[in-house]
Amino acid sequence: MDIDDDSDDGTALLSIKLLRLFDLLFSTNSVTRAGEAMGQSQPTVSNWLGRLRRQLGDELFVRTAAGMQATPRAEELIVPVREALAALRRVAAPAEAFDPSVATRRFRICMTDASHITLLPRLLAHVRAVAPGVRLEAARIDDQTGQALQSGQADLAIGLVPWLETGFYQQVLYPQDWVCLVNARHPRIGAKGLGLRDYKAEAHIGIVGGTGVQLLEAALERQHVERRILLELPGFLGLAAIVSTTDLVATVPRHIGETLATSSAGDLNVHDCPVPIPPFTVKQHWHARYHQDSANRWLRALCEELFAAKPSKAKPRK
Repeated sequence: MDIDDDSDDGTALLSIKLLRLFDLLFSTNSVTRAGEAMGQSQPTVSNWLGRLRRQLGDELFVRTAAGMQATPRAEELIVPVREALAALRRVAAPAEAFDPSVATRRFRICMTDASHITLLPRLLAHVRAVAPGVRLEAARIDDQTGQALQSGQADLAIGLVPWLETGFYQQVLYPQDWVCLVNARHPRIGAKGLGLRDYKAEAHIGIVGGTGVQLLEAALERQHVERRILLELPGFLGLAAIVSTTDLVATVPRHIGETLATSSAGDLNVHDCPVPIPPFTVKQHWHARYHQDSANRWLRALCEELFAAKPSKAKPRK
């Protein structure tokens, strides 16, 4: 059964125009005035009224000296007819705009632990200033991130996430190359610079896991550069404290290296990595189900405003 089905066999749903006619006839008691309100001629309205009568099996409106008077059956139907019209208007109404100043909702963002250090503080500060009722929840990126975005359990994923390149919208935020983080009082490096010979000779901290780290290790292997790893960490937590109190070298994405050095009060130096490592791009990813969602669009626009090196258009899912 189709809402626009015009058949009169009693099985079709009433079309929207017939529902409107019913409501107008009940309100105006006049075929002429109902037709004027709908922009239709009297013969057309009379034809539609005939279809209404056949489909509902009742005269519905009877001509009297006072105009078209509703039958008891029409009086029974007017409330559900108006409820149906109101529901249809709600369906057709534009989505309500997201107002961050009064919104009270939670956004869940999947991030790497590097983004917890480099991006989350700025994002939180801005959200607290413009959207005091909004809560943020940071979640780790893993192999379930795509499903979380699709189901709505997560709103956004930010990072280097190759498995979200297909089937999801994506937008480039900023490029990342690689730097080396060292103790500012390093006995052999200090501020003089870090050459390839130094890089091979010094002991290193290795970060375990992560797509970016995999790119780093693959590039070093291709160039036959083997690091002497004395300490492995599961992430960047505690990295600054360890580097600033040892002579170990940490090879990290530039954003995390510069952020840690800036907050170290002069205890850390950042050097360009002497080994050519291919850069990568940090992107934000979201599912097509929420592409037009006003709240999700606000969050994405905010991340672009805060983090994008230059404006870029969102690429659709492939």
